[in-house]
Amino acid sequence: MALGLLRDRAAVFFMLLFPLMFLVLFGALVKDSGASESEIVQVGDVAVLDELPDERRAELRGVLEVEKTDGSEEALDEALEDVRKGDVDAVVFQRADEVELRFSAADSVRAGTVRSLVDSIVQQANQAATGQPPAHTLAAQQVEDESIKPIQYLTPGLLGWAVAMGAVFGPAFNLVAWRKKRILRRLWLAPVDASSVIGARVGVNVVLALTQLAIFLGVATLPYYGLRLTGDWWLSVPLVLAGTLAFMSLGLLAGAWAKTEEAANGLAQMIVLPMAFLSGAFFPLDGAPQWLRTVSEFLPLTYLNDSMMGVLSRGESWGDVLPVIGGLLLFGAVFTTIAWRVFRWDDA
Repeated sequence: MALGLLRDRAAVFFMLLFPLMFLVLFGALVKDSGASESEIVQVGDVAVLDELPDERRAELRGVLEVEKTDGSEEALDEALEDVRKGDVDAVVFQRADEVELRFSAADSVRAGTVRSLVDSIVQQANQAATGQPPAHTLAAQQVEDESIKPIQYLTPGLLGWAVAMGAVFGPAFNLVAWRKKRILRRLWLAPVDASSVIGARVGVNVVLALTQLAIFLGVATLPYYGLRLTGDWWLSVPLVLAGTLAFMSLGLLAGAWAKTEEAANGLAQMIVLPMAFLSGAFFPLDGAPQWLRTVSEFLPLTYLNDSMMGVLSRGESWGDVLPVIGGLLLFGAVFTTIAWRVFRWDDA
């Protein structure tokens, strides 16, 4: 199986080099679509926000959403953690006459929008103090290391898509091609244990997925792109393994059901491409309709992408990824069982 994959240049290109092209392209262009509305948490009293005129509030409606909490240190710590996780875009609080803003670099467009909006509010408050020195100043600082770049957020999504594509397309094409050439029938009649054949297929896909992981991280950590790995980045390995097994089950189901290579290709495309877009692998879903975001919550690629981003960029650890790994393995077990029920050794 490994030799068959290596001899198929088209398969090597589409499973290894094609996804890498997206990483290289998007990482170089550094494009981000942003979002329609920014969400910030106001911790305690902030004069420039509390005294904001009604007409100004009306202008900001639909652009900036402010959620006010109490001014305790616990509330501030919780709000900062929400920013780091990407649940909100920024935290604003006031110490003496200084308005402080803490924002995330996860979305560079939105981060710039939040800074501009809050700065505009502060400047208007200063202008209102006619004839006096500025009453308030803005001190803005992102919560992550200032060296963080958009590649931190491009790499996990594109890597998840690459793993899914390799795990679905490989088994689907193999099963159909081997069935048409009656190789499966020969294996069935040969003194070869079925677990050996299955283990070979799983082993090839696991090696392919780990190769994808190594290539993606190797390219993304080059100085030109500047990916900075968190301390528990190695948790991406069990995540990739669990994701590979989960998506292999879909590939096995497509290969067991399809009768021709064309049908297998169509099924694989229908599985991987919509899931990649609906899971946010290429662009964030913050501005998407609510029904679409609800659909994405039922897709395994969504959880693989989110967990990959967590361990690579947000410092998440075992407690955060274990439920995802368990869910992916359960998903794989269910669909592998379904594939086994519809599997056939021969078209006859």
